[in-house]
Amino acid sequence: MSAQETNEIIDNKVQTLLAQMTLEERVGQMTQIDFSVVSVENGQDAENPIDQAKLEDAIFNHHVGSILNAPTTPNNRAQPIDKWRKMTQAIRETAAKSRLKIPVIYGIDAIHGATYTQNAVLFPQAISMAATFNTDLSYQEGAIAAREIKTVGLDWNFSPVMDIGRQPLWPRLWETYGEDVHLVSAMGSAYIKGHQGDDMAASDKAPTCLKHYVGYSYPLNGKDRTPAWIGERTLREWFLPSFQAGVSAGSPSVMINSAEVDGIPGHANYHYLTEILRGELGFKGFTVSDWEDIIRLYTRDKIAASPREAVKIAVLAGVDMSMVPFNFSFYDLLLDLAKTGEVPMSRIDEAVARILRVKFQSGLFERTAAAL
Repeated sequence: MSAQETNEIIDNKVQTLLAQMTLEERVGQMTQIDFSVVSVENGQDAENPIDQAKLEDAIFNHHVGSILNAPTTPNNRAQPIDKWRKMTQAIRETAAKSRLKIPVIYGIDAIHGATYTQNAVLFPQAISMAATFNTDLSYQEGAIAAREIKTVGLDWNFSPVMDIGRQPLWPRLWETYGEDVHLVSAMGSAYIKGHQGDDMAASDKAPTCLKHYVGYSYPLNGKDRTPAWIGERTLREWFLPSFQAGVSAGSPSVMINSAEVDGIPGHANYHYLTEILRGELGFKGFTVSDWEDIIRLYTRDKIAASPREAVKIAVLAGVDMSMVPFNFSFYDLLLDLAKTGEVPMSRIDEAVARILRVKFQSGLFERTAAAL
């Protein structure tokens, strides 16, 4: 079967499923919560950290599309393989009991190997991998990371970082592949190809996520999540090519810049998120906010008069999924915005279709169906 025929089959499945979904189920797919929302107290110490009542509330009542992170721990320590499998299996089994059996996509930061799994292979950080100038090593890193997150039932890796590392004061410089546009593009593309292979649904492959679109790595004062001044020429010469390479390599998701560029917050930038990312770079996947960044349009950036307006601005700019992450506020606010018509159903359907498509491409529906 050709790639075009496969895509047509998936698109038909997406539209068929979308037509059956209630508004609540659609908005839920756009909602991503931290694992702590469904965890027992001190889940890092529990053999089974899932609070089943909380999990059922999240999936049955709020229809969440995604969960992220390991059980909350002061030191972010890695968890045993068996514990991960209990957690991810419980989530799949619960999703399989929901009305439409839509799987939850579980995301994790495996930026230099499956760092949240005990005894996983750990690799040098990206800046050190780039120093090898060896794309074969980057490919192998992607392949091994994908295999090891899939081994414990995780679905989606928030990697690679495709930001250009040209601000030496930035404290996350080590997450980048450095300052050279070609090297970043080559190393990141190789990682994606190793991680995803020719079929993201394979048992040892998983989807990646390009971070952090765009300009996040170039803060003027060097501090994380602070403003960048870039300009159009610099944007196109330094910052967009690596993301174009990631899109061309097939990465199906993009995480958005937590800060602002030239005075416009990343999560409110329609020009970047829709006109450039979709219209120019040809990105077909879905975008996900970074940590709590939609609400920051109100609390930090002051461009929204309320949390409700912050959700409206972000969704209309092109944010498809919100890393809320500690509650269901995004779900409640977007539901209200949809009911009043302030966010059109066409925009919600667009976002949900993108999310569902990646879930089908990743084989999550088959894994969830097999969970019971």
